[in-house]
Amino acid sequence: MPQQKIYEIFPLGDAALTIDFGNSISEKINDTVLNLFYAMRQKPLPGMIEAIPAYSSLSIFYNPFIVKGKIPVNETAFGFMKKETEKFIAGFSWNETPPIRIMKIPVCYDEEFATDLERMAGIKKMDKAEIIRLHYENQYRVYMIGFLPGFPYMGILDEKISLPRKSQPQQVAPGSVGIAGRQTGIYPFNCPGGWNIIGRTPMKLFDPLRQEQSLLHAGDTVEFYPIEKNEFLNLIK
Repeated sequence: MPQQKIYEIFPLGDAALTIDFGNSISEKINDTVLNLFYAMRQKPLPGMIEAIPAYSSLSIFYNPFIVKGKIPVNETAFGFMKKETEKFIAGFSWNETPPIRIMKIPVCYDEEFATDLERMAGIKKMDKAEIIRLHYENQYRVYMIGFLPGFPYMGILDEKISLPRKSQPQQVAPGSVGIAGRQTGIYPFNCPGGWNIIGRTPMKLFDPLRQEQSLLHAGDTVEFYPIEKNEFLNLIK
């Protein structure tokens, strides 16, 4: 491990802690988070229930009753877990590469599904076809899954088509592909959302009945490809 301390650990409620590597969107930092995530999943800390990776942090949830049974009366569960986490990190290999999957996701950019594309083209003073091309020709890293089960936060979007979230959320259909800042994401469910919708995929992002409930995982590489409306309708049946 590098001699310089590159993280901070703080409590997250009374049954979790967060290892924070800095508040930024960085592939290098995200690699560190994912390396640690996969290592802890293979060799969990005492009392650990699960670990959840984000852009630049890893949150560890633990059972405080199990932890309390392992420590002196005058020690807190967080204090114990923090020490165990630091010991784990001290012996952790930082040179490993997290597993990578390339996932190809079809997207229909038809105007029926691309509800914000016209407005976006006006704001950006760009042709709609050019916005679509710049979206699907890029590769995207899944930095984290969050907000909703199966919702992937992906980046980094071409700056030419970057657009802030809408000020007023609107109802969004499942599979809607959106843009917010230099991120792109896919809504797994019908819900209110503030991202700018430029298409829709027939793929099911989350299914509680599947063995792998979430279609995408943190660390995946996503490649979008365009499909026509009739193909979308055939695939979604």
